[in-house]
Amino acid sequence: MDKTPTWRPGSLTGNSELFFSFGVIADIQYADLEDGYNFWGSRRRYYRHSLNLLQSAIDEWNKEDSQLEFVLQLGDIIDGFNAQHKTSESALRRVMNKFKKLRIPIHHTWGNHELYNFTRDYLTQSELNSKSLEDQIFLGSAANGQDSPGATAEEHYYAYHFSPVPKFRFILLDAYDLSILGRDKSTQKYQDSLKLLKEKNPNENLNSPTGLAEPQFVEFNGGFSKAQLDWFNEVLTFSDTNQEKVVVVSHIPVHPGSTESVCLAWNYKDALSVIHSHQCVVCFLAGHLHDGGYYLDSHGVHHLTLEGIVETPPESHAFGTIHVYDDKLVLKGRGRIPDKVMYYTG
Repeated sequence: MDKTPTWRPGSLTGNSELFFSFGVIADIQYADLEDGYNFWGSRRRYYRHSLNLLQSAIDEWNKEDSQLEFVLQLGDIIDGFNAQHKTSESALRRVMNKFKKLRIPIHHTWGNHELYNFTRDYLTQSELNSKSLEDQIFLGSAANGQDSPGATAEEHYYAYHFSPVPKFRFILLDAYDLSILGRDKSTQKYQDSLKLLKEKNPNENLNSPTGLAEPQFVEFNGGFSKAQLDWFNEVLTFSDTNQEKVVVVSHIPVHPGSTESVCLAWNYKDALSVIHSHQCVVCFLAGHLHDGGYYLDSHGVHHLTLEGIVETPPESHAFGTIHVYDDKLVLKGRGRIPDKVMYYTG
């Protein structure tokens, strides 16, 4: 492991008040397989060792003080190779058994690798559905993660929000609401998503961005339905009204400055438009791009993309703890993830 000096939240804070802290980890992509490489064959992936890194992250979080409230797991918890080897359920069970050692709640987002392994219906019934931790505030007809009163379970989006302390809210978005991954081919969303993808990507291999004017339109990405964006807007309106600060969470980044163009959400501009129409959003957390990234946009929103566990060598690490103050977020990273201070600009 990388050696890092002992660090306490107060060392970067001045006179700021610490409200709470939470853990972040992304792209574990565990599989009981020898090391391999990414889609382009350019980056080594440590499938089996990712479980050891998760265990050590959990050990560290359990040692931290009582201010640690929860952990955000940013998606791709097991690798898609598990589906080929018919080990999806056993791999997920091994990872979740590690997470059960945490003494705090875990909020899960879904990435493309969850959907390589499982249907959305399966995920909804699984331990990766952490929506039971949602705040139960009334936000009107869009509040149930359902596109219309007649929508089936397969048509739902997986999104929710929660407030760990007064004046702070977290919103988890479903970046594969529009996607051909994990949905039954008979559903309207699958048909609409396939039509959109093929309109934007004429390549025979839909995972290839070759020649695309909009490289994000590949199969391993996805997007947000209008219904989900309407719900998102409604939650942000509530937060504006109640003078809350909001952290948005998604597997896929939504700002080109925080990721490579091939790792953006399909309709990232629509998501940004909603975010920028409100004053409350201070940070957007994502995974997906295993190299990580960061960008402070023109509206003062910090876009932080976490480095992925699966491409982290055994001697390093890739997880963090974010300390929430009255005037900033302070990321204490481990291994490949650098420390960062993110001031609220509004």
